[in-house]
This record gives sequence, structure tokens and C-alpha cells, in this order.
Amino acid sequence: MTSGGRTVTELVDTLREDRVAAVIRGRSVRDPRGLALALASSGIRCVEFTLTLPDAFEAIAAACDVDGAVVGAGTVITAADAERAIEAGARFVVSPGVAMEIVPPCREAQIPFVLGASTPSEVMQATAAGSAVVKLFPAGLGGPKYLKDLRGPFPRVMFVPSGGVSVDNVRAFLDAGAVAAFAGSDLVPSAAVENGDFEGLLAQAQRYRAIVLSEA
Repeated sequence: MTSGGRTVTELVDTLREDRVAAVIRGRSVRDPRGLALALASSGIRCVEFTLTLPDAFEAIAAACDVDGAVVGAGTVITAADAERAIEAGARFVVSPGVAMEIVPPCREAQIPFVLGASTPSEVMQATAAGSAVVKLFPAGLGGPKYLKDLRGPFPRVMFVPSGGVSVDNVRAFLDAGAVAAFAGSDLVPSAAVENGDFEGLLAQAQRYRAIVLSEA
């Protein structure tokens, strides 16, 4: 594994087992530790704090040692941001595209990175770079059918769709061959992130888990 050895295995195994990961966006994160704990307790252990959050690095630092959670950084485009995320405690780094700048700092720190792709050429670039899995983004653009079409020439690529994933289509993405799915505002509403109100979030997380763990 070129992007982190045992840590890559940890990330991939967690995604395979949980089938869904959480993408956190909003204007702020009131209680990042509590948020990660709530998600992990519901069976959604991978928690991606995107750098579009004004306090993203602080949120990662606060949540990175939550028992059972695998906390990472998302929307990472530059080497400098990858380095800051790793310093804050991120255990994986995700980019919306083939951001080759993030590869060297992640490899140096032995942290798995996930590159985004939406075309066959980008899929080949991401896999050649050593992406732990390939983030299909924006997944809502082509939907599950496009993922199924990509799986034709790339049957061994582990795809994780992101962007446009909802409780209504997550099962279809998995049935089309996704190893797991990244779910954002439909799973983790910005109001819950900003206000620290996790009661509704837990109910939605349980709905996702019931769907993704059901038989195809």
C-alpha cells in the first residue's frame, strides 16, 4: 500500500464494514467531539471534516482521539492544507479532485489519501498515484448508472461516491459496485453541526445503517 500501509488497511476495512461515511460541512462545528462520538456510536466511524468549515483544523484536533471514530480531513487541495490537517490529527485526507500536491505530505506521514475523479482518465490518475479508494465526485451528476459504467473498465477500483448521496439512493450506489458512500448534508444536516443537536442526526444515521447493511 503506497499511501500508508496499515493505516490504509484500517480506512478501507472501516469503509467496507460500515458502507457509509459522514462528510461534515457548515458554518461552524459547535461540538466536534460529540459529533464524532454520536456518529461512531451509530456505526458510522469515518468522519470527514471538510476544510470549507472555518474551524476545520480545530474540529479535527478536538475529535481525532474519539474512541471508535476514524477522523479525517476533506476538501484538501494544497500540500500546506494536507500538512496542517495531518498535524491536527487527521487519519486520512480527501480531495475533490486529482490534487497531486497532497500526495507527498500524506506519503511522508504515512496517512492514506483519497483523490476525487469523475472521468476514466482521472480514475487512472488517482489509482496510479496510490489513492486508497477513488472518490467518485460529484456522484449525483451521473448517478449509480454512471458508477456501474465505470466499473466496467475498472472492476478492481474501490469507488466511494460523494456529492449527491442521499438515503434514497445510497443503496443503489452500493448495488452498482461502490465499496461505501460518503454522505453529507442528508446524513449530517448543517443545523445539527452548528447547534450540536444530535438527536435527529442519530435517527438519520440509523436509517442509513439499516439501508446500507440490508441485502441487495
